[in-house]
Amino acid sequence: MYSQTVIENMMLLYRIYQLCIALPILLVCTMLTAIVTIIGSWIGNAHFWGYYPGKIWSIIICRVLFIPVVVRGHENVDKKTSYVFVANHQGAFDIFLIYGFLGRNFKWMMKKSLRKIFLVGKACESARHIFVDKSGPKKIQETYAKAREILKEGTSLVVFPEGARSFTGHMGVFKKGAFQLAVELQLPVVPVTINGSFDILPRTKGFGFVRRSKLTLTIHHPILPKGKGPENIKETMEEAYQNREHEALQHVAELLQEYQLLLQNLADQAQTEKLLVLLSAVKILVENYQMQDLLGIADTLYGGILPVLDGESR
Repeated sequence: MYSQTVIENMMLLYRIYQLCIALPILLVCTMLTAIVTIIGSWIGNAHFWGYYPGKIWSIIICRVLFIPVVVRGHENVDKKTSYVFVANHQGAFDIFLIYGFLGRNFKWMMKKSLRKIFLVGKACESARHIFVDKSGPKKIQETYAKAREILKEGTSLVVFPEGARSFTGHMGVFKKGAFQLAVELQLPVVPVTINGSFDILPRTKGFGFVRRSKLTLTIHHPILPKGKGPENIKETMEEAYQNREHEALQHVAELLQEYQLLLQNLADQAQTEKLLVLLSAVKILVENYQMQDLLGIADTLYGGILPVLDGESR
């Protein structure tokens, strides 16, 4: 295993690389992407220029920062069908993951405040992305009217139904706006699960240094429209939430397998046996789908593994 000193030195080198090499590249790429999007959309075909420059920009950002990306489920959606994609919002890197790797031309529904970002806000406006204005009932209705127009043209829509990035990495409560649009227009809703973004750059860190971690994008099977009315909106929301919660549990199960391999190589046998018991309990909870209990035991597991790792590194 790597010693603590080696790990700290590697993290320091990665931060120096971010500051001296990656940051200048990303700033230039961001400005060029915004300018190309603005000019291309002004000349014509905002459908093309509003998507492909942003897609390339997002892929470059992940590559320059050496962020590994795994995508699952492209086969679950039809290229010729318009969808409402609903994704959990772990952190800033959700944008790059979806834009670069969803594989579908779409429009974002985004916060109105993003319009104020230099060049980027103008590029989003030129590309006909949708700014959500919550300043009053009339503005909200105008926002949804624009979204309806976009969807009727055959373009897909990407929405973060939680409304904002998570402070904890856990999934929050869904707002019903996107689901209401999908039910009204009888369009399929596609749940999308993001994992790893919170580990790279948590919301609580602002625009600090990123931590290298794997990003995973899972595209679930579409939830087909069942009819119109409030009961169908609620049913679609619940099904989308359950799909993403199930994927989160699968992600925990994968992490547990990695922990188990790690624990088998630890020297402290007593601590190892105790943690293996916890691993077994967590696996049972994963299988039985009890999320709240799982989170409590996961915290215990995390607290128990640190002393063992510290002892091993000394």
